[in-house]
Amino acid sequence: MTDLKVREIKRLAYERPPIRRGYANQTLYVNISDSTISCKPVSEKMKETFVGGKGFDLWLLWNAVNSRTRWDSPENALCIACGPLGGTPIYPGSGKSIVTAISPTTGSVMDSNVGGFFGPYLKFSGFDALEIQGKTDVPTVIFIDGINKQVQVLEVTGLPEGAHEISEVLTNHFGQGKPRNISVVSSGPGAKHTLIGLLNFSWYDPKRSRARLKQAGRGGLGTVFADKGLKAIVARWDTVTLAMNDPADEAALKEVARLHSREIMEQDPKQNQMSMVGTAHLVPIMNDYDLLPTHNFRYGRHPDASKVGMDVYRPLFDKGYDGCWMGCSLACSHGVKDFVPTTGPHAGQKVYVDGPEYETIAGCGSNHGIFDPLHIIEMNFYCDNYGLDSISVGTSIAFAMECFETGLINKTHTGMDLSFGNKASALEIVHQMARGEGFGKMVGQGVRRMKQIFSREYGADRAFMEDIGMEAKGLEFSEYMPKESLAQQGGYGLALKGPQHDEAWLIFLDMVHNFMPTFEQKAEALHWFPLWRTWFGLCGLCKLPWNDVVPADNKQTKEPAKVIQHVEWYTQYFNAVTGKSLVPADLITMSEKVYNFQRILCLKMGYGRREHDAIPYRSMGPVTVDEYESRAERYDKQLKEIYAVDTDGKDTAEKVKTLRKFREERYEQLKDAVYERRGWTHDGIPTLDTVRRLGIDFPEVLDVLQAHGVA
Repeated sequence: MTDLKVREIKRLAYERPPIRRGYANQTLYVNISDSTISCKPVSEKMKETFVGGKGFDLWLLWNAVNSRTRWDSPENALCIACGPLGGTPIYPGSGKSIVTAISPTTGSVMDSNVGGFFGPYLKFSGFDALEIQGKTDVPTVIFIDGINKQVQVLEVTGLPEGAHEISEVLTNHFGQGKPRNISVVSSGPGAKHTLIGLLNFSWYDPKRSRARLKQAGRGGLGTVFADKGLKAIVARWDTVTLAMNDPADEAALKEVARLHSREIMEQDPKQNQMSMVGTAHLVPIMNDYDLLPTHNFRYGRHPDASKVGMDVYRPLFDKGYDGCWMGCSLACSHGVKDFVPTTGPHAGQKVYVDGPEYETIAGCGSNHGIFDPLHIIEMNFYCDNYGLDSISVGTSIAFAMECFETGLINKTHTGMDLSFGNKASALEIVHQMARGEGFGKMVGQGVRRMKQIFSREYGADRAFMEDIGMEAKGLEFSEYMPKESLAQQGGYGLALKGPQHDEAWLIFLDMVHNFMPTFEQKAEALHWFPLWRTWFGLCGLCKLPWNDVVPADNKQTKEPAKVIQHVEWYTQYFNAVTGKSLVPADLITMSEKVYNFQRILCLKMGYGRREHDAIPYRSMGPVTVDEYESRAERYDKQLKEIYAVDTDGKDTAEKVKTLRKFREERYEQLKDAVYERRGWTHDGIPTLDTVRRLGIDFPEVLDVLQAHGVA
């Protein structure tokens, strides 16, 4: 039994405003350096320009930081928001939170979308967003009690280290016998000792009588959290009803929610079976299409992939409802009950594991050359409990493994055999990350810093590491093979925060279906899809109900990838809650304002130009001879038919060099086309005409543009 000692540092009693058309119309500010707690109003201009969710986060972050702010500066603001549609208990995927801060891995703006109950509970407690600045040396918990209408900054000692235990202890402590009323944001020891820490957001699962976790994983947001001295943020709320969000047209909201939920219930069993296997359904699909990252993204398929596919995980997942927000008919947040780890502090103990999802299966499985589902489940558990992003963990270890196998580093440096397929070493690296010890501490710095360290201290070939190190902007690639899809290369390289698939996933449209053969068509897709996906982050929504289950006749529509029926339903949903009368194109414009504002915020922080949209060559094409030869027929055909190169008499090394020249040129041409479509300069900066058209031409925005030559 944990013996907590709780001391109140500061308390603010507040009046909880009624929610109006999806908004609380105020935000909460906490500075843990001096324990300042205050409420800030949300203006109509702020709602019109930034909508909510990520938009509110970015506006708060813009006003909190300056160009000299670094990730560990006290003024770096960790911001968490829901959105006007967030907290709807009948519409699929309506419980998201969005987190932003200056990232320790990129030095620029990071955002991460996460499930769990925190975002809705924060809003219903009276706040559209939470902004935290400052740093402290005492273990601090922020408690937002919407029931008793008070916010407390607390010193809490006696808390356990692991995220699962922290969530359980605080859920019981603050729940007062009603654990369903509590949502906890926490991290773990890995966040303190690495740059790739994540945040766990909890919800209480009454069927399993436990707090469960979803992750805001990308870019080290958990590391920012730990550096500030935070142990947890807790939100408390009571019963959730449809009326609490004050929808303008409750009948219309009920009808569109009924249509979307019914479609999911009917079509999901026939399509991806998300309610049974979640995103694990992607493993065989990615392998079939040569898109499953294997051996540090060197290859795209493996004969053992079926050993970690959805049919393996289906019987391992605990049966029962698995929605991470109330009323979500997709219910894809599966977990493994009574799993017994073989290593680490929980060895031999029964634990509950939330996941694994596709990214962890690919990142900590196939990309390491490991095809053992139980190993992946153990990696998943410890990444979550230690507060480590499983995507960055997976991609970083894969990079280190290739460096080991190619002789760039050796056992003297690593202290272990780090060959592909070595399960014991992969797990030991994760445990070392959590302890801040050994070679794992170095891997926990991420791929970008490993390249610097290996070159400086071990004399490793820097040029080769730049080619194979799968990071861009300092963020590790998520787990899809982009090298055969130019559009997906742009989807990763031109993503504002770095190579995460939540802006644009265009592989099938481009590589499989060839729906966008021209640069202009690719540029149009790289305009629309990132903006549409951004919209979910503005409103507090999950994107999975949009395109992971689709209407039965979707393939017969003009643009099946856009799932236009769902776009129309989401427009109706937004109008029903807010009382507006928008059309689908208006939703894209809403996102365009925030998307361009984020690019300018990146620019303010010293990033956001053409040079920062570079990607490693492995994401474009084959770096090594064996990579080329694994797809020799395809590459030879491309050289002959697309580039008019006579390959007769050329050895593979010559072909690799020739193909690289053309592919790098094509990526630069794609940048030009996308920048033009987005209304940006040749250097990738939004033009004055663009910011004026979008109404984000604030004086401080114009000052940043002028400082970078746009006037």
